[in-house]
Amino acid sequence: MSANQTPPSATYESAFLKACRREPVPHTPVWFMRQAGRSLPEYRKVRAGVPMLESCMRPELVTEITLQPVRRHGVDAAIYFSDIVVPLKAIGIDLDIKPGVGPVVEKPIRTRADLAQLRDLTPEDVSYVTEAIGLLTAELGATPLIGFAGAPFTLASYLVEGGPSRTYENAKAMMYGDPELWADLLDRLADITAAFLKVQIEAGASAVQLFDSWAGALAPVDYRRSVMAASAKVLDAVAGYGVPRIHFGVGTGELLGLMGEAGADVVGVDYRVALDEAARRVGPGKALQGNLDPTVLFAGTDAVEAKTREVLETAKGLEGHIFNLGHGVMPSTDPDALTRLVEYVHTRTAR
Repeated sequence: MSANQTPPSATYESAFLKACRREPVPHTPVWFMRQAGRSLPEYRKVRAGVPMLESCMRPELVTEITLQPVRRHGVDAAIYFSDIVVPLKAIGIDLDIKPGVGPVVEKPIRTRADLAQLRDLTPEDVSYVTEAIGLLTAELGATPLIGFAGAPFTLASYLVEGGPSRTYENAKAMMYGDPELWADLLDRLADITAAFLKVQIEAGASAVQLFDSWAGALAPVDYRRSVMAASAKVLDAVAGYGVPRIHFGVGTGELLGLMGEAGADVVGVDYRVALDEAARRVGPGKALQGNLDPTVLFAGTDAVEAKTREVLETAKGLEGHIFNLGHGVMPSTDPDALTRLVEYVHTRTAR
């Protein structure tokens, strides 16, 4: 599929894509971040002995993992199984995902000379993505597939820190102390991320989500000055394809309006801000996604249903709503609780 074509008709009328377009839906669509993952025994079985990054590069394995929650939970959309550092690995950055730690970068980017590590991403670099999405769309039929990428700020945080961080001291030191280097770093990452999303859309993804996982570490003035342009560049680069663009970050209550302004069609809301308040912050013309606290799933069916009703109640006046958790599925979540949750939302919101 090339730019300016309409999305594939098989998925176009799905509840998920209708909600993204803020059109009437037969029921509130549901999918979960990290739905294909460690909470599923079938996932742990197929991933046994396979390192994370390797599992993202095996098309048959990616296909199986992506399909598992669709089969088990009956969710309204699949999310492409990947990791935010996959495009960085694909262009030759020396990194690995260490169990219990996360992505670790061998040579962090701290100087202008270090930017040379970041070459352009080509479709050939990620041919396994094209192959996997071809396999997936054939299997999924009318169920939409959401493409996946990390946003420039979050990728930059990993690259500058050298791994996960709670304080982002090195990344913020660059942002405040060498704004020109910071801007060039984010601009390069925007091009790489846009190229990665284009590969997924052209292979058949029906929507894309840009995960700015760590943007909540920023004050709005710094987000607008030092980050927003790079995210906007990514979202603008894929605008011509006509697929919905979802933008999500954690702890981003203060940034919701700006994240929508960056070019999202759908703004993901974490569990800290009620959806009606989020709608006020984002403003008209955007659908919202969210936002049940993932830990509620440990509290038993009655509590899950009560909190779900609260979320649905705050979503009543929205132009478009996609039900999701306010962050990813936790590894020790009971998969049956997720299956029941999907069924409950579908039944409760049936029009």
